[in-house]
Amino acid sequence: MSAQPRSETPASRPAAEASDARLLTEAVTRLRRALRASIRTDYPWETLPMAQVELLQVLGEHSPARISDVAARQRLAPSTVSGLIGQMITAGLVVREVDPADRRASVVTLTDAGREQLAAWTAAHERRMDTALGALNEGARVAIAGALPALFQLAEELGEPGADPTAG
Repeated sequence: MSAQPRSETPASRPAAEASDARLLTEAVTRLRRALRASIRTDYPWETLPMAQVELLQVLGEHSPARISDVAARQRLAPSTVSGLIGQMITAGLVVREVDPADRRASVVTLTDAGREQLAAWTAAHERRMDTALGALNEGARVAIAGALPALFQLAEELGEPGADPTAG
């Protein structure tokens, strides 16, 4: 995949690049689906919906946080995040407290149970991914490791949730 000027439209790209984009989209979709399915098969205790896991991840990195900030990071409606947070409060994964910087607002923080659930989820996925990577040949492992920086850069370019969409 060669770098293309930003003024170029998808229709004007060479067919090989459009195919690369389609194949990358398919690969990412299949990886996400396989990870979700394998975690439920290999670790049946894992029942959190992916949306809640993603909120735990955001709060694990940026906590305490206002619901509006979490919604902006995830590119979700505040009402959607508020509903998910309500479920997570009921499950004991997060708490809502008064924002010490603005007593009219509230912030959400992970509880110890939320941190433990996030750590267990992350460890389970890492074990699953390590097993799958171990089953690949050395060339495939090297190729994947070499592609990681570019994949992170691509995520930023696409406006990864949590990235500042106005930056760059």
